[in-house]
Amino acid sequence: METVYNYVMEKYISVFKSRICHSLKEMGDIDFMLDVIKKDRIRTAWDNKSYFEAFYTLAMLDYLSQLHNIPLCTRYNDIRERKLSEPVYPTGLLLLKRVTRDHTQNTPLSEFQKYNIYEYNIRDVC
Repeated sequence: METVYNYVMEKYISVFKSRICHSLKEMGDIDFMLDVIKKDRIRTAWDNKSYFEAFYTLAMLDYLSQLHNIPLCTRYNDIRERKLSEPVYPTGLLLLKRVTRDHTQNTPLSEFQKYNIYEYNIRDVC
């Protein structure tokens, strides 16, 4: 049963990440940030107990804020004090490591790693 759960969670995470990264690509950095804050996407996800979505979106907001030298939105400071209990790695990276036995990695983005999410590139979307 745990295998089915893990499979479903991996798919859920992959779909969410794809959707949010495509939104970023389509909207551009600043409009994406404004949309996240205006629609309060982080707090909504948090209140719905969609913790991965909340942390991933917050990490993306923080990453983009740092990239563009914009102060962090303090509305989410309470969430910034927490993190996922288990690490989340990109599915593609795990598969590549299994196939090639390559244990070298690029450095994960610190804004994501802080929440126990190992994200390496938010811009790599098809």
